Amino acid sequence: MVIKTRNSTPVSAAALSSTRPLALRSASACVCLIRRAGIGALEGGAVTEAAERRIEGACHCGNLRFDLSLPVSGARIPVRACSCSFCRKHGGVYTSHPEGRLRVQVAEPAMVTRYRFGTETADFHICRRCGAVPVVTSESGGRVYAVVNVNCFENLTADDFDRAVTDFDGETTESRLARRERNWIADVAFGPS
Repeated sequence: MVIKTRNSTPVSAAALSSTRPLALRSASACVCLIRRAGIGALEGGAVTEAAERRIEGACHCGNLRFDLSLPVSGARIPVRACSCSFCRKHGGVYTSHPEGRLRVQVAEPAMVTRYRFGTETADFHICRRCGAVPVVTSESGGRVYAVVNVNCFENLTADDFDRAVTDFDGETTESRLARRERNWIADVAFGPS
């Protein structure tokens, strides 16, 4: 059996099992293995695109690293360029999904600062060493929500994105927080690297 990865690189089942030995006792175990490998899911004997896409990213110096899992159904990732003055000045282009999962690792916490402005409902996590802003978080209802800056993704290009410009001027604080609860990543965890 040959499985094609997202970048169309063929991977044989033998090569896959030799790099990650597992005793597969059922079709569901095989589906689980394939999903974890980021290759695809078996559906009626055919390989289809995975229900989850795993993306790694980091600030320029690597102090702030993240692992993002998105339930993406298409080949391209929807992203939005925020039109606020801060995001325009540093080129912030973000993506999120309410069913996504984000794990952020910080090598040197003292080298990360948070910046707030405007409604002061979002924290822009800025690396003090390189100046990049890989993650933005917002707390609402006792829960942390996040978006990630696609310019910090590793091994992806502009061709991988469906880009739109957004304008949130005039939005009330309540509607802004409600929008984030609906659209931002809800499974967020920070930890040491």
